Amino acid sequence: MNESRIVITGIGALSPNGIGRESYFTALVDGRSGIRNITQFDATSLPCRIAGEIDFDPMAWVDSKNIRHVARVVPMALAATDEALRDAKLDPSALDLETKRTIGVMLGSGGGAVEFSERMYELWFNDAERQASIYSIPSGTIGTIASEISMAYDLHGFSHLISTGCTSSTDALGYAYRNLKLGVIDYVICGGADATITEAVMTGFCIMRIVSNSRNDAPETASRPFSKDRDGFVLAEGAWMFIMEREETAKARGARMYAEVGGYGSTCDAHHRVRMDESGEEPARAMQLAMKDADVSPSDVGYLNYHGNSTNLNDRIETRAVKLAFGKRATALAGSATKSMIGHPQGACGAAGVAATLMAMRDGVLPPTINLENPDPECDLDYIPERGRRARIDAAVCNTIAFGSKNSALVLKRV
Repeated sequence: MNESRIVITGIGALSPNGIGRESYFTALVDGRSGIRNITQFDATSLPCRIAGEIDFDPMAWVDSKNIRHVARVVPMALAATDEALRDAKLDPSALDLETKRTIGVMLGSGGGAVEFSERMYELWFNDAERQASIYSIPSGTIGTIASEISMAYDLHGFSHLISTGCTSSTDALGYAYRNLKLGVIDYVICGGADATITEAVMTGFCIMRIVSNSRNDAPETASRPFSKDRDGFVLAEGAWMFIMEREETAKARGARMYAEVGGYGSTCDAHHRVRMDESGEEPARAMQLAMKDADVSPSDVGYLNYHGNSTNLNDRIETRAVKLAFGKRATALAGSATKSMIGHPQGACGAAGVAATLMAMRDGVLPPTINLENPDPECDLDYIPERGRRARIDAAVCNTIAFGSKNSALVLKRV
């Protein structure tokens, strides 16, 4: 295993509350929500009619000839990748073929191109007069997002997409980190992208009764992690991308280093399709494994980016897991839930939390958890309610939890 430190040198972000990494982080620090009424389809008949949608022009990233052949998530991922590459001062067009073979793509997505598939099914079954895309099958797969990025930049390293539900992008970053540690690749474009705000997906979540439906008239207040009156998550979309490389490579290029990716841990409750094990032992163990991998103790960690999805069960059990993982340190550990402001972008949520944490480390400002005026007595830790605060972070943990009892965590360390 290579002993080099693995660092992040570029960040790109498309979020419901901000386009671009600086707009995204400013909105988080200011406590601005990006939750609005759904516009992508007519949601008036559904119990939940709100989501974290992104207002952007896909035609800026995919030309008119190809726009009908790709999913909505593809131009999102391309836009965030472009920003991350520019931030890292890495221009693939200026590289020779051998160097392009050392750049891999490792993404995470929960629903991937499900929106595209729904559109194609509608054409096939309901509108025989219109022609569906000739690429209906390949462009409807989850892996298409990684492929489109590799093709857009003529990159010949691995091109993979991990789909493990809401831990997808955390796992993608973890796998990128490990591949760089193994020395099999020199750079990885990694992160997460999801765009699943569709009628079928929303209907499914409504049937499960896990999305908020009590604040359709006040969407900005609907995502309420750790609040006593929370009633479910708010579906969202977005893309958060990073450039990851070894420290010596970054130094040789003169690249700015946001932080070191110090450790990764992943476990499974092996308990239920959607419900977490009430003990919280396995998400706690994932965080402990990540800290052990990073060679940090609970007392070294200055910030925790919570999964905090605003469902009754998850918030309560995650709080329990943090107490198990951090012991006495838990009550003094500051942390916040990014989803309170952007909603839940499914498989991209881990990357959204990492982007927030990297910039918090850079600026020395911890973003808040908004809509937390009335905390749940069982959620009794420091979630930085309502207003951000100044703090220096030398090490941080980013935590994620997924359907199928999956748990994954990353540790970021100051370079």
